[in-house]
Amino acid sequence: MEHNQELDNRENILECALDLFYQKGYDAVGVQEIVTKAGITKPTLYYYFKSKYGLLEALLQERCDHMITRLQEAATYQGDLIVTLERYAKALFSIAEDDLRFYYLFLSLFYSARENDTYKAVLPYIKKQFSIIRGIFDEAAGFLGNMNGRQEQFAIGFSGILNHYILLYYEKEHTSKRLIDDHKIYMLVHQFMYGIVV
Repeated sequence: MEHNQELDNRENILECALDLFYQKGYDAVGVQEIVTKAGITKPTLYYYFKSKYGLLEALLQERCDHMITRLQEAATYQGDLIVTLERYAKALFSIAEDDLRFYYLFLSLFYSARENDTYKAVLPYIKKQFSIIRGIFDEAAGFLGNMNGRQEQFAIGFSGILNHYILLYYEKEHTSKRLIDDHKIYMLVHQFMYGIVV
């Protein structure tokens, strides 16, 4: 029972911190605000995470490890670039839709100042995510001769399209539609592919 209580406490702190970091940004949130929202004391937070930064690192590790695993599975290349890109886009949109607060926070940390500790904390996961996308284009390079040598360029472009789409999608007023829409994913991928094959 005590072990379950510890897990509940830890998860509660992570969830409350995620809410606050998402709403206000990491730098604008103090430890006192987190512990007040979580209904705990500062020593309890320090017991689990040592510091606010340690809390951010734990949040990133747990959520990003799960995200990276899902994206790796979706990115398995089996000879059809379009199908692979559609599957990857669908997995990424599903991750964002399942945990929008975290994915917005994830992107905001990457877009923060380069000397900021939060940027340094998120960078390894950004690199892993990009490596997965780059891997798709590396695998497909032999099948699309005009892409060979430009895999990184295409990986950057495809990643940018997907992340920008996610960022702007929920900014629409009163949107109740799901982010995952097979037709929209099909259109995004084919619009992107048009730029490769011409």
